[in-house]
Parts: sequence; C-alpha cells; structure tokens
Amino acid sequence: MNTITIEGQLRTEFGKAATRQLRFEEKVPGVIYGGAKEINFTAAASAFKNIVYTPDFMLAEINIDGSSYRCVLKEMQFDKVSDLLLHVDFLELVEDKKIVVTIPLKFSGIPAGVKAGGKLATKMKALKVKTLPKYLRENIEMDITSLELNENLRVQDVIAENMEILNSPRIPIASVAMTRQLKQEEATAIKAPVAATATAAPVAAKTPPATGKSAPTAAPKK
Repeated sequence: MNTITIEGQLRTEFGKAATRQLRFEEKVPGVIYGGAKEINFTAAASAFKNIVYTPDFMLAEINIDGSSYRCVLKEMQFDKVSDLLLHVDFLELVEDKKIVVTIPLKFSGIPAGVKAGGKLATKMKALKVKTLPKYLRENIEMDITSLELNENLRVQDVIAENMEILNSPRIPIASVAMTRQLKQEEATAIKAPVAATATAAPVAAKTPPATGKSAPTAAPKK
C-alpha cells in the first residue's frame, strides 16, 4: 500500500491571528480524529502535495512530536480565490474499526465490443466502500475483457473481497457503444437488400382477358 510520510508539529495556538501566521509561514493546519483522541497539528504546505493533488488512494504516516499516526485523508478546504490549501482532516486507522473510503477503479483488458468496432465509455472512476484498515488497497481492479457491444458493466458486477460497496448497485460503471462509423456501416448493410429489390426488373403488365363480345360496327353511310 502506497504511503507518504508527513512531518508535523502539535498546534498550540488557535484563532484568526494564529491562522494568518501559519499561512505566512506556508504551513497548513490539520486535525486527526477517529483514534483515542483528537489531535490538532500543523505541517508545511508542501508536505501535503503528494496526497492532496492526486487521484490515487494512499495512506499517510503522520509524525508529530515523537508519535506516529497511520491515517487516510478525509476532507480538504481550499481558498475560493487563490485555491490554496487551508485545512486538512485525517482519519486515524484503528485495526478493528471499519472505515468508509473512496477507492479508484482500475480497468484491465480490451473489451470484446471494442474489438468489434465499439467505443469504451467509463462512467465511474472510483467506488465508495466500507472495510477494515487491513483490507485497504490502492485500487479495485476490474477485468472488462468480456464486455460486449451495447453492454453495461454495473456496480453490482464488481467483486471486491472483504469490502462492502456503498454505491447503488444499478449504477453503470462502463459500457461499450457503437461508434458513428459502425452505425453507418450497419445502416448501409440494412439498406442494401432493400435497394436491390427496388431496382429489380418490373413484371410485365397482363393483358385483360377477352369478354367474347365483338365490338359494334359502324352503320354504312347512305
């Protein structure tokens, strides 16, 4: 499991003035909760970059005044104007206590529908799961090799051992749709037999049957 180390210090001063001083020193305040006690700390803003600005799921080993805390990132606050990181919340991992986290999906294989000319569309990038800390992993891998043209892969199709998936089971995760070219080719294939029938030689018109009566003759002129 990918883990980063963050060196921090206990936070002893609070309030607006103390917060402004931290920003001036390019430090970010944070809190660790979920364990035996709540811990307020500060660390250099640069120490959070690898865990904040990434789509990957990872753990954080936070060292504070001689103590170490194994955590997951839960929440972040950013400045609305400058987009600078203002505050971070971490959840301490307790061995026998389940936690809720969001873990990225990793797709493997080339779908059969793509080989047939379709296009893969991924509709979800991560799943929310509930599990024990010992079962945490960097991603949930899904083999999409058997995904056919016009088929959907849904949350209910995901197999994640030792994890409870909290997303709605009917939500689509990935699908393979027809490309425009494939639709045109299919439409052309359907129209071809129809066109061939329309251009076939017309059947000769039938001569109406004789009635057995002769046409009247004109009277002779006097």
